[in-house]
Amino acid sequence: MRLRRSLQAPAGQRQTPDAFDHSYDENMRTLKKILANDDLIIFRSLTLDGQDNHRCCAVYVDGMVDSDLIHENVLARLQDFHWQQTPEDELLSLFVKRIVSAGNVTTETKVNPAIQALLYGNVLLVVDGASAVILIEAKGWEKRAISEPETERVVRGPREGFIENIVTNLVMIRRKVTNPNLKMVYREIGTRTKTKICIVYLEGVSRKEFLDELQRRLDQVQMDGILEPEYIIELIRDAPLSPFETLGTTERPDTAVGKLLEGRILVVVDGSPFVITLPYLFVEYFQANKDYYDNYFYSSVNRLLRYLSFFLTTSTPAIFVALTTFHQEMIPTRLLFSISAAKEGVPFPTVVEALLMLTAFQILREAGVRLPSPVGQAVSIVGALILGEAAVTAKIISAPMVIVAALTGITSFMVPEMPGVAFLLSIFFLLASSFLGFFGYIFAVIALTIHLAGIRSFGVTYLASITSIRLQDLKDTAIRAPWWWMTYRPRLLTHNDRRLADPGRPKP
Repeated sequence: MRLRRSLQAPAGQRQTPDAFDHSYDENMRTLKKILANDDLIIFRSLTLDGQDNHRCCAVYVDGMVDSDLIHENVLARLQDFHWQQTPEDELLSLFVKRIVSAGNVTTETKVNPAIQALLYGNVLLVVDGASAVILIEAKGWEKRAISEPETERVVRGPREGFIENIVTNLVMIRRKVTNPNLKMVYREIGTRTKTKICIVYLEGVSRKEFLDELQRRLDQVQMDGILEPEYIIELIRDAPLSPFETLGTTERPDTAVGKLLEGRILVVVDGSPFVITLPYLFVEYFQANKDYYDNYFYSSVNRLLRYLSFFLTTSTPAIFVALTTFHQEMIPTRLLFSISAAKEGVPFPTVVEALLMLTAFQILREAGVRLPSPVGQAVSIVGALILGEAAVTAKIISAPMVIVAALTGITSFMVPEMPGVAFLLSIFFLLASSFLGFFGYIFAVIALTIHLAGIRSFGVTYLASITSIRLQDLKDTAIRAPWWWMTYRPRLLTHNDRRLADPGRPKP
């Protein structure tokens, strides 16, 4: 009982009303009470026709609105307005239709939705004698110019990328898909930040099960603030303890639209240039937007190289340790003598050398990312050269291990979407092979395959495209088939309207 009383408002203190009142003074007291101690909130009061009982007030957040639009389309027109005796049910309609000349103008009777709209960059107009307020669309805050995303650069293709403004991002998507079936549904997430997000999908192409499941998971998110899409990803993803991503992200509108056309769903988050895509399958790690802008022969070779690079970056240290520690008979004699001579005088076992080099490379990589670009590149290159040469000269690390670590690091850049996963897998395979040689490596590969086979992304098997026995589902996996051959969308991503191209079109 004591706790319950402490949570109640003190005696004599008025509760904030849920709806606006007929009284202008009461409405202004409510707004000033809620928005107290915030110097960015501007209250611009006006007296119409010079009469004190004909009043209105424009409330807005300084810096979040277009000042020119407010002065020309709102305040100037209010100054010229001649008040007339008008019934209350027609008063707001008169202001909306004849006075305010801004683009999007609505009315709101509830206090909380009006406050949320105000804090999102709208102008709130309080009119004397009306039990509702007018909301005027007048957003005008500063935003970053559209530019090519740093993480997904291409030689050929569009050079525009998403920015931190949700409306601009949605417009870039809409420009590429001028179809009425493209649906964009707003909602808010975050109990305090009220971050605006938008669910984007193609009606008739995306599966309704994906949309319903996404809405259900978003309804369960209870968090004070959402500042970046990764917050949402960690809260709604499948297999939360797995290092593999089951929700994707992209900064490119063309990539996002390409996934939409396959039947996937987008989640656009206000304040971030990254857009969430779902479902996300394992094969998408090896797909790049440039694959669809180059000749399909060249794109297929590049994609096969990415698969090879994934194998090399995760398995090279493990295979080297297994060969030199357990299976020396598999190494050619001259090469074995060369490795033995290079390792002479090195005090650490091969597995310790590998762990030291992999950790050092990861440290240099992270340092290069965190530092400014010119300094970061210098630190990465000079650090690798100096440390590697000094370690070999001091007999701390053998020269073959430097080559293995360099090959592991370089091939990891071929699969930029999974640097963390590749590093963890290389350590996992390395430790397994250090105990049982090739047998430990094979056991680790089997364990990884079982783990991947058990993951699902919104009900779709993670390895769906790779393990499919349908030829149509394999045309965009290990290779990129020509467009005139990819005639249907992936079967597991959509049930309706699977036709992607006309199969009767004559092939060149």
